[in-house]
Amino acid sequence: MGFLKEFKEDFSQAVNELMPGADEELEDDDMVVNTLDEELDTEAEMSKLDGLLEDVTEEEFEQAKKEADELVLEDNVQKAKEEAPAVEEEIAEPAQEEVVPDEDDLRETVNEEENVEAISEEEEDSVEAEFEKELIAEETMMSEEVKVEDELTEDVVEEMTSAGFDEEPVNDANEIADEVTVITEGTAITGDIAAKGSIDIQGKINGNVSCNGKLVVTGTLEGDSHSSEFFADAAHVIGEVNSTGTVKIGIGSVVIGNITASSAVIAGAIKGDIDVHGPIVVDTSAVVMGNIKSRSVQINNGAVIEGFCSQSYADIDVKGLFETEKGK
Repeated sequence: MGFLKEFKEDFSQAVNELMPGADEELEDDDMVVNTLDEELDTEAEMSKLDGLLEDVTEEEFEQAKKEADELVLEDNVQKAKEEAPAVEEEIAEPAQEEVVPDEDDLRETVNEEENVEAISEEEEDSVEAEFEKELIAEETMMSEEVKVEDELTEDVVEEMTSAGFDEEPVNDANEIADEVTVITEGTAITGDIAAKGSIDIQGKINGNVSCNGKLVVTGTLEGDSHSSEFFADAAHVIGEVNSTGTVKIGIGSVVIGNITASSAVIAGAIKGDIDVHGPIVVDTSAVVMGNIKSRSVQINNGAVIEGFCSQSYADIDVKGLFETEKGK
């Protein structure tokens, strides 16, 4: 019931705006409606409303509807115009203002850069000065060390000269180095070989060989040799063997040449004289075709010697011994 009343009021207000003559009729109807507080005849009210609608022509209704639509459209356009600036402000990005550097700021920046450069140059100059000082100090220390070394050298030279030594010390030519020169099997060399260390001949050498260390021959050597020690094992040697130490000729070795050493052990075949200032051992498998001169000699059973044996380096004076006995 209240709904119908509100609808009627809204409709009557619209009609009054369009048709001034209908205002009085609506007011009368309103008065009638307002007088009914408790009961309302719905059919009577609807019939009145229909009669009111019949009085309004179709053209008037269309005209009123068109005007109402225009009013609504104008209101919407007006609202849109009012809201447009705010929307544009929200959508539009704030323009970035170009920051123009201040001249004072630029001057301060330039001054700071110049100060930094000046400080860096001062630090570099100080570093270079300290480096030069260190170099000068090192040179001074080196010069002092050289002076001290020169003084020590002069003192040593004076002491050596007063003791009968040469002014300049001479390096020992017989110094033995640790390295070993190996002539591998299947290698053939023609020419002389010299080394401060030792030499191991497994191949063939046609030439003289000298070394400060030990000379080991298991191959072939055609030439004279000089070494501190000599060892031949199943070797073939043609030439003189000179050693300041021991000479060992193993089984199966053949030496054609004289042997000079401080001591010797012979187990192979030798064709030549043997001169040993110390003892010599002629083993069972040894064959010697030549004279033996030594301090003492040991000949094992089975050894073959074709030559003279003399212990001329012995401490006993054999000739003097017999001459003394004859004088008695």
